[in-house]
Amino acid sequence: MTNFWENKRVFITGHTGFKGAWLCHLLDTLGAKLCGYALEPHTSPNLFTLTALEESVEHHVGTLLDFDHLKECIDTFAPDVIFHLAAQALVRDSYDDPVGTYQVNVLGTVHLLEAIRIIGKPTVVINVTTDKCYENKEWIYPYREIDRLGGHDPYSNSKACSELVTNCYNDSFFKQEKGRIALASARAGNVIGGGDWAKDRLIPDCVRSVENNEKVQIRNPRAVRPWQHVLDPLNGYILLAKKLYENAQAYGGGWNFGPSPLDFKPVSWMADQTVGIIGGEWEVSGPQEKNYHEANYLTLDSSKAMKELGWHPKLSVDKAITWTAEWYKHFLSDPATVKDVTCAQIKEFLRHDYDYGDERIRGAS
Repeated sequence: MTNFWENKRVFITGHTGFKGAWLCHLLDTLGAKLCGYALEPHTSPNLFTLTALEESVEHHVGTLLDFDHLKECIDTFAPDVIFHLAAQALVRDSYDDPVGTYQVNVLGTVHLLEAIRIIGKPTVVINVTTDKCYENKEWIYPYREIDRLGGHDPYSNSKACSELVTNCYNDSFFKQEKGRIALASARAGNVIGGGDWAKDRLIPDCVRSVENNEKVQIRNPRAVRPWQHVLDPLNGYILLAKKLYENAQAYGGGWNFGPSPLDFKPVSWMADQTVGIIGGEWEVSGPQEKNYHEANYLTLDSSKAMKELGWHPKLSVDKAITWTAEWYKHFLSDPATVKDVTCAQIKEFLRHDYDYGDERIRGAS
């Protein structure tokens, strides 16, 4: 991986977000040259600012809806690889602003792919969507890449639409150009890790409860999700990009990067583990002013990535919680230390062997 990414020019949309900032640190560790395009961080504090990412990333502030600015930034930087992470990423916000959600998540994807098409430079493109892009049937079976796309809420549905846009551009334009532009999409589970302060997410809510000396309010404690540390799917994204760079025709389409089935856990279990490390308490919240729909059971089948890419999730959910909680404990005691903690966890991850070995593969097959 280090040999491949050394001096590769990588353009990342959404680099100021939680997942985008971790991706920047990972690729910086591997020696890539980075350019980011995003809005300013939408929370305070945030991982981008705390870890001084602007020092190692060519930083551009802009919206996906500004086509000319987006195209100019891509054209000027001339990337070898593009990771598209910028999005309106919160389910509950999508109910409050469905039009804005569809504009950013669907038209924003169109703008990105159209800019790439017009520029015409050979490029690898990974569109990062979500596990929620599938039509959720509330069944116990993990969703596969061949399952039907859908999405009950505007956020999930807009991400399914983004997947359809990706397929359309691939079929209509990029495949006809014989590998000049290689395009794929990536879907991950419920990621956790240090530096996330988004609202209505379990770990950030737990951290805020400790800071405010309040109990964490849990809306749906029985809901089951595919929990994973943020570095596991990011490792999948960069491996997929490498494979596409080497063979554009063989690795297009959609890819799941989820945890082991051993790590499909209910929200209540995650809350217990998290507060057990960082402190605090949780309780089931009372009736909500707005009763938003939330899936009760959502898991991913990642056997395709395991068998065809050779990717495997490295960290068990227990290790993921431990690393995440340790990151926040450092933040709560001394925020100036979190850049060193972030970089140390990335280096440890790159050295880390698989926590489950073959048992992980058998469980997902």
